Amino acid sequence: MSKDLRFTREENNGSVRLKLFGELDIYTSQELKKDLYGIADANGTDLVIDCEGLNYIDSTGLGIFVGALKKAKKRDKRMVVTGLKDNIKKLFIITGLDKVFIIE
Repeated sequence: MSKDLRFTREENNGSVRLKLFGELDIYTSQELKKDLYGIADANGTDLVIDCEGLNYIDSTGLGIFVGALKKAKKRDKRMVVTGLKDNIKKLFIITGLDKVFIIE
C-alpha cells in the first residue's frame, strides 16, 4: 500500500508551482490530477512541478504529467519538472520522457 501524496500550490508571475511530497501512484493521484488539469485548462499559465519532496512515481503519475503537458502545450505554455531525485530521473530517462519534458 502506498504512502500519502501532499502538494502545495504557489502562484507568481504568470506561473503556477506545485510542490509534491510523498508518493505519486494509482492510489494517491486523483486529487493531483484534478488540480493539475484544472490549472492547465483554466488559465493556461506555465506550470512548474517541483519534485524535490517526491519519493516515488508510477506509470499513473507519469501519465498525469503527460496529460498536463499536452494541455499546457495546447495553450502555448510550458511545463517544467524540477528537483527530480536520481531514482525518479532514471525512470524519466528509461521511458524517454526526459526528451519530452523540460527538466531542471
